Amino acid sequence: MIDKSVSRRSVLAASLAASLAASLALGLGACGSRPSEKAASETDQPLVIGVSLPLTGDFSQPGTEAKRGYEVWAEQINKSGGLLGRQVQLKIVDDASNQDTVVSDYTKLITQDKVDLLLGTFSSLLNYAASAVAEKNGMVFVEPAGGAPNMFTRGFKYLFFAQPATAPHQADVFVDWIKSLPADQRPKTAAYPIQDDPFAAPVIESMKDQLEALGVQTVYTQTYPADTTNFQPVAQQLAAKKPDLVAQGAVFEDGVGLVRSLKQLQYSPKIMFQTSAPSNAGQYSSGVGVGSTEGVFYTVSWHQDAKTPKNSDFVAGYKAKFENADPAEDAADAYAAAEVLAAGVTAVGAVDQDKIRDWLHANEVTTILGPLSWEATGEPKGKFLLGQWQDGKAQVVAPAEAATVQKVVHPKPDWK
Repeated sequence: MIDKSVSRRSVLAASLAASLAASLALGLGACGSRPSEKAASETDQPLVIGVSLPLTGDFSQPGTEAKRGYEVWAEQINKSGGLLGRQVQLKIVDDASNQDTVVSDYTKLITQDKVDLLLGTFSSLLNYAASAVAEKNGMVFVEPAGGAPNMFTRGFKYLFFAQPATAPHQADVFVDWIKSLPADQRPKTAAYPIQDDPFAAPVIESMKDQLEALGVQTVYTQTYPADTTNFQPVAQQLAAKKPDLVAQGAVFEDGVGLVRSLKQLQYSPKIMFQTSAPSNAGQYSSGVGVGSTEGVFYTVSWHQDAKTPKNSDFVAGYKAKFENADPAEDAADAYAAAEVLAAGVTAVGAVDQDKIRDWLHANEVTTILGPLSWEATGEPKGKFLLGQWQDGKAQVVAPAEAATVQKVVHPKPDWK
């Protein structure tokens, strides 16, 4: 996702811990008791769902996509009769990509606006703080984007991450593909340039550990600041090392920047993997050039051609509402988060936070991302999809049951 001054999930891992202390001190002390539970029979008033999203600031592009996903879901569920027989009303406020603001927003939504339900914001940075407010108030918090490992080490009971897996497991499906290759086709050497980002870094660090265990030699690993714009020095070091595999912990601008720099040096690895950046569909291909997308791998939670229940309805609804645009992954993740919350509410038959929490912990939920289920920590139990650009289009190549094409491009052709 683009058009941000820093990056899609841009925050240094150190700042995540350091700045949260002040943020939570601001908000948690002010948290009061949660709103009174409402029975399904109270159908005369809309069912209000509170959301704070980064509609301005560093995360404004993905935050706006998440808003669109929530809006498409609300429009569709209201057309089908609402939730518990009540029309759904989204109360969405702007946290400006700021931790302090997101704490204040969710505190106000709960204690002053007395919303019936909550849905999460975007990024591990913001959801880390926001979920603490929800937990303090005993309200279910389904988040669409926030898979950093430390989200799930706090013993929270009301937190649910509505994607197939957390960051450390996002690369598992790519490693599985490497394992499936004949020994003489596997990479012998690998390089790992990584943005200093709490989501991107764990993906690549986990991949590095797994590939080293397979005998893939690490010839380069370096973490660069989130605001890096000049990738010539990184590209020059990669070109000098000539690794078989380049696996970049990218967000968006940095992913595009590295490809452009590698093209200028005319160095093309046999295998190229990037987190996040290639999932940005036309924005990515415009940034690097369609010809240079061929064979690039990435992992993703969703694909618009997936045959999952309601996915075609979501895609059609998004296109109808937003000038025939293709949905972004962040919009799909938000739609799925709303599906998860709605499944719990419908199964329980009331807005009862504890019963919704318990039902979600005990059951699998069908979503446009596929089936989702959770550990006690709120960490999901599934795997991501392995995507690859082929013939100018983003495709899914694994697992086999979710693949949109049957072939895998390997080795990657030269940049064009």
